[in-house]
Formats: sequence, C-alpha cells, structure tokens
Amino acid sequence: MIYVAIGPTLRLAFLALAMFSLTAQREPILVPEVSQSRIEVRQGFTGANLLLYGAVIDPVGGRQGLQYDIVVVLKGPTEPIRLREKDRIAGIWMNAGSSDFRSAPSFFAVASSRPVDEIVDERTAAIYELGTNFIQLSPSGEIEPEEQARFAAGLVEMRQRAGLYKVDPDGVRISEGVLYQARIALPSNVITGPYTAETFAIAEGRVLASATAEIEVEKVGLEGQVVDAAERSSLLYGLFAIFLSLGMGLIAGRYFNRS
Repeated sequence: MIYVAIGPTLRLAFLALAMFSLTAQREPILVPEVSQSRIEVRQGFTGANLLLYGAVIDPVGGRQGLQYDIVVVLKGPTEPIRLREKDRIAGIWMNAGSSDFRSAPSFFAVASSRPVDEIVDERTAAIYELGTNFIQLSPSGEIEPEEQARFAAGLVEMRQRAGLYKVDPDGVRISEGVLYQARIALPSNVITGPYTAETFAIAEGRVLASATAEIEVEKVGLEGQVVDAAERSSLLYGLFAIFLSLGMGLIAGRYFNRS
C-alpha cells in the first residue's frame, strides 16, 4: 500500500476544484415528495387521492425571477393489449381489424400548472409524454401510420371513459414561485403494481429539471393472499380452482335434488 502526503497547497487545490464543481451546477433541482408511497387495495376499495408536492431549488440563485411551470405525469404498470375494431357488416357488428400494443400504460394522468400546449411545443411534449396524445404505446407488427394513430386514439378514448387516462391542465398549484402541489385521483379499477410519478420543471419552453417518485399499489388481506398464491403457484392455484368449482357444483346439485 502506498501513502501519499498531501500538502496544504494541494489540499487547497482539491477544495477549489470541489467548490468549482458545485458552483458549475447552475440548473435547478427538483425535490419531489408524495403523500403515499404505498397504497393498499382492500375489499371495497373506492380509490385514492394522491398529493404530489415539492420544490424547485436553484443551487446558486442564478435564475431568480424566472417563472417555472410544473407538469406531473403519473404512470401505472405497462401491459400488452390487443385492441379490436368493430364494424357493421351485412347488418351485424363484427370484428373488422385489430392492433397489438406491447407496452400500454394501465394508468396515465397528467397534471400541469397551465395547459401543456402553452408551456412547451409539440416536439418537447412528445419527448416527455406530456399528454395522452403523446403516450408511447409501442405497437407490434406492421401497421400503417394512419391506422396506428386511429387505434391509439381509440385506446386513449376507451381508457378515458374508464377513468384510467386523464389530463388536468389546472391540476398543479405553484406558490412563491418554487413550491408546487398536485392532486391526482386513482379510481377503484386501477391495477396493482409499481407506479411512477415524473415531475418536470419547465421555463421558457425548456425542461430544466426532472425527478421521479415511486408509488406501490398492492392488494392486501384475503384478496392479496389469493393474488400472491396465483402468481407463485399458478398450476396449483388453477387445479384448486377447478376442484373447488366441481365440489361446489356437486354440493349444489345434491341440495337442489333433495328440495
């Protein structure tokens, strides 16, 4: 092992280098928080209201007087989905076409301090997915761009009706120029899994800072145990469900035959 003696001059040089690196950080920093990092879904779950809040910190105060806009994007677990299109053929509604998406978010909500199209241009909104029109759905297979856009719009509309996709252009409150808070409601039909809340600090049409908070939505109680058993031992769970159904059917048949 080799030891090197550092003299006072060298220590001052290291200190000066560290101070320079700190002052060189002139971009703002986002410090996000969430009211609930874990949401428990029990029997009779009616939904939850999340409070997402935090602050925009300027390390050197070089951007004082700059007006920030805040956009919060809350995403649920992604899942593959097949969307079918129905058409009336010979007076009968039939499946006319379909499209597969590899990674559609199960939940998607955007809250902003004002309408997104007043904060950034369309290109920036598409990069950061700042709206339901910019969700990256990852279609699978070959599909025409126009047809892909039609199916994507249909998926968004379907999940908006279910309360799973939403946009609130006035959902973020900013106080003192740097403190923000947003409220996003999770409906009762959300699926369990990891959720991510991405927060963006934007000024003059540019995203200056971003941060992510993690939220876990999980089933607890009897429902949670059933889900856990189904995931860990799917074969045994399936066999148990079959035997349980057969047993209940036999019991019901004997009871009604007697009566």
